[in-house]
Amino acid sequence: MTHPVPAAPLRVREIPPSEHLAFLETRPSASFLQTPAWGLVKAEWRRESLGFFAGEELVGVALVLYRQLPRLKRYLAYVPEGPVLDWTDDDLGRWLQPLAAHCRGRGAFGVRMGPPVVTAQWSAQQVKDGIADDGVRRLGELAPLERDPVGARVVSQLESLGWRHQGVDGGFAAGQPQFVFQVPLVDDEGAPLDEAAVLKAMNQQWRRNIKKAVKAGVEVQSTSGVAEALEALPAFHELYVHTAERDHFTPRPLGYFRTMVEALAGEGEQLDQPDRLRLHLARHEGDLVAATIAIRVGTHSWYSYGASSTEKRDVRGSNAAQWAMLRDALAAGSHVYDLRGITDTLEADDSHVGLIQFKVGTGGRAVEYAGEWDLPLNKVLYRAFSLYMARR
Repeated sequence: MTHPVPAAPLRVREIPPSEHLAFLETRPSASFLQTPAWGLVKAEWRRESLGFFAGEELVGVALVLYRQLPRLKRYLAYVPEGPVLDWTDDDLGRWLQPLAAHCRGRGAFGVRMGPPVVTAQWSAQQVKDGIADDGVRRLGELAPLERDPVGARVVSQLESLGWRHQGVDGGFAAGQPQFVFQVPLVDDEGAPLDEAAVLKAMNQQWRRNIKKAVKAGVEVQSTSGVAEALEALPAFHELYVHTAERDHFTPRPLGYFRTMVEALAGEGEQLDQPDRLRLHLARHEGDLVAATIAIRVGTHSWYSYGASSTEKRDVRGSNAAQWAMLRDALAAGSHVYDLRGITDTLEADDSHVGLIQFKVGTGGRAVEYAGEWDLPLNKVLYRAFSLYMARR
């Protein structure tokens, strides 16, 4: 969270990406989707760095991506996993109203944002028990381990300010997951955990698989900086396309990942942070058996993309790559290792349950965020765009 901001009217205006990035460096962390570099990755959107000002002091930032309505110069203004502001403020209107006004002035017919605030958490054991219980279909049917009062206040304020919550299955295709799985890397007092503590929290199968990978001779190579990541990228992408064919999803082209590396790893080099984006390649006797992309901003580390070979699955290359990323996050001082999205379904015969079970084995927590919220600025155009996206 940001530091409390004195109660006063706030202004929003465009700022240079350098000022945006410098502000993020003063915070413990922020989503990588709110970095200036992410705007370069999403080349099909118009991008803008915005600053929130209390007088002359910069107190918050936002990366806004503008998606054009077909044949009209009107836009959806999208703030993925942001803005970066003081979400503990009891008057969020003083932040969000000038944001909406600025976006309207840029031709936006609606604003979508994803407040980076947690609303509830469930333990790995709760998720495991829910999957085993035929009477439980969704995560929300289980009493959470804890509910976050800040998240509850944010949701209440957004509803009163006229924002509309977007269901996890609906809305624009740009959406980010409301439910994720995270491994805490600090204890309840904020003290860093060591590798032994993280391993102990994993289930027996995960620990066994990590040991099996080591015994089989799996070696994980980790890149540092832009040049090494670009050199490793073709091998990653070849395995990623293989994974897409096997698991029946549409892969992103190599060019997308090249842009991602150049933007995010390049931003890391500016900051002398060679692990801003890092590829991890797990090999067994020279064969690539698993490959991943990891991202870190401040104290938050993410598992972003992964791929695995259908051959040699018994050497547990995916577990070896995950353990390499976890150790990397621990060494960097991260507070959380984020395995990104999960669905909220817990039905044992659902096609997504296998992925949830893989992530649950790490011993972390299922985390629900406030989700994505829309503020229509032109209701007719907003409705038309919603229908257009639903028919794609």
